Amino acid sequence: MKEKSILSKMETSCTFDSMYKILTSLFLSALSITIVQGQTKIQAPGMPESAVLTMVSQQEAWNTGDIDTFMIGYWESDSLQFIGGGGVTSGYEATLERYKKSYPDVASMGHLTFSNRSWTPLGRKTALLIGSWRLNEDVGGMYSLVWRKIKGKWCIIADHSSD
Repeated sequence: MKEKSILSKMETSCTFDSMYKILTSLFLSALSITIVQGQTKIQAPGMPESAVLTMVSQQEAWNTGDIDTFMIGYWESDSLQFIGGGGVTSGYEATLERYKKSYPDVASMGHLTFSNRSWTPLGRKTALLIGSWRLNEDVGGMYSLVWRKIKGKWCIIADHSSD
């Protein structure tokens, strides 16, 4: 008799509110797994979380057509180096202008995804990140990014990207 009353209580206690809470919890769990899976392509072993989050923000900014915000990961300095098919670009402002000239509108930008392979410390405050980028099925390439921790923040001081 006791078993039946416990089962009855369990069946009646499963109200709309509790079902809503369970379903909401399952949805949020699935969403967080999706976000983590999306970041695992960006997360390389040993890569600091702040650098991962910077690249996630860059990817999101690019995919909304916001090149200015995409640049948050780069060192705001005349010493920033960008090496690509067009040669070497020196300086933050020149790199920003290069991106804007190469991608004049949202349609030309495609949908950016990063996939990092390795994070190799080169010292206490410097590391090399090797990875790949893709804008669509036909456009993509590799990069090597030199990151440096400056004033407590990891930023890209040199970017060598190729098709």
